[in-house]
Amino acid sequence: MKNSALVKGCVIGFSIVAASVIGFYLWLSHYYKDGFSYGTWINGVYCTGKSINEINEELLSGREHGGLTVLKKDGESFRIKAQDISLTVSYTEPLRLYLDRQNPYLWIDNLIGSGGKKELKPQVEYDTDILEQILMDAGIPNAPLKTDGKVLIRKTKDGYVLVNEREGLLNGKKACLLIEDALENGNTEVDLAENECYEDLPLTEEMEESITLFQKISDFQDCRIIYQMGDDQVPVDASRACDFIKLDESGNFVLDEQGNLCADEEEVFAFVDWLADAYDTVGTERTFHATRGDIVKVEGGIYGNLIDREAEKEYLLDAFLQKKAEIHTPVYSQMARKQGLDDIGDTYIEVDMTEQKLYYYEEGKLLIDTPVVTGNTSLRRGTPCGTNYVYAKQKNRTLRGADYESFVRYWIPVKGAIGIHDASWRSEYGGEIYKKSGSHGCINTPLDEVAKLYDLVEIGTPCVMFY
Repeated sequence: MKNSALVKGCVIGFSIVAASVIGFYLWLSHYYKDGFSYGTWINGVYCTGKSINEINEELLSGREHGGLTVLKKDGESFRIKAQDISLTVSYTEPLRLYLDRQNPYLWIDNLIGSGGKKELKPQVEYDTDILEQILMDAGIPNAPLKTDGKVLIRKTKDGYVLVNEREGLLNGKKACLLIEDALENGNTEVDLAENECYEDLPLTEEMEESITLFQKISDFQDCRIIYQMGDDQVPVDASRACDFIKLDESGNFVLDEQGNLCADEEEVFAFVDWLADAYDTVGTERTFHATRGDIVKVEGGIYGNLIDREAEKEYLLDAFLQKKAEIHTPVYSQMARKQGLDDIGDTYIEVDMTEQKLYYYEEGKLLIDTPVVTGNTSLRRGTPCGTNYVYAKQKNRTLRGADYESFVRYWIPVKGAIGIHDASWRSEYGGEIYKKSGSHGCINTPLDEVAKLYDLVEIGTPCVMFY
């Protein structure tokens, strides 16, 4: 009897506990029916007891979609900014859909299992029309691969190039879908090449032949000779060497019996002539900064550089065919003290016939500044303009002409019979003496000054003479 009562008491107690537990469970189920179940975690955020807006704010906290960098082939890239396409990110709708599917009576599964952990993707929205225009501007049209590409050899300012419209072609439609997917997944970068958005089309036999021919052209015009022209360097690169390839009357490439390209000697020689025309300076017009302060133009004279055209034509043709790679200084039939277009340098004689002054600069420093008397202009014996040079030096010389014979102690010829010398018969220099009582063309200079010049100046020094 006593045991029966004990059992009965236990049953009643268990029933009460069970009823309490069930009641509590049902109460919690009812409590969670309008919200996320107990133990719900979404993307690492605890959601129980929180509203959809609260969870959305937490999920977006610190997560800003700054846009997408699109990597194209050959290192090209561009960026799609979020604000440019009015891009917005929200978890509100995915949270609502997940809440609608959640069974409040199965909250216990979240407690004893992993049912409460969930990963949700946000809802991404943007202006598709603006995105399409941005992609079009970046060369990514929403279109399938073109299949009509050609293969051809084209001459440009940089030499011959191969235009292959059947290699590495962009599949625009595939690329657009890939970019849209990357935006929706919140990616910050997408590589079109790695995702095989570039494709090759099959080649015809004629196309294969063009590619083979271009390889020969590329090797032929790959010239690495550089002309050193004073401070300038003139490379004989593909932009110039492309003209060295011989063509027939129809403009087709000429091949020898072994199928190799042939050199056009006339074009090689024409380049040398062009180089000489550009850099020969004898007799050319020079711009000169006169001591008196202005810029003068000096034309004529015997000073300067002259390239030995025949020697250079022989050199260049051989060096080109031998595929030499070198920096080459041309052979000159006449060399100035400096090469290049600025061949005067900073050591020179300046004769200003208008001011009737002679100056001597050495390494840019003025060492002599003296008045002189130049050729008699009233008798049409004016000293000629030009850039000349000291080609000799002589002491105690007797100068002779048709109507004169003059002894000088210092003789510095600069052009033919025109030179700089002392003039013992003169007591005055400078001013306008030259107009009516000038020399036969020489530069008469005070004895002390010409003696100093004689000791300082070297043969080959330029002498710039102008009015």
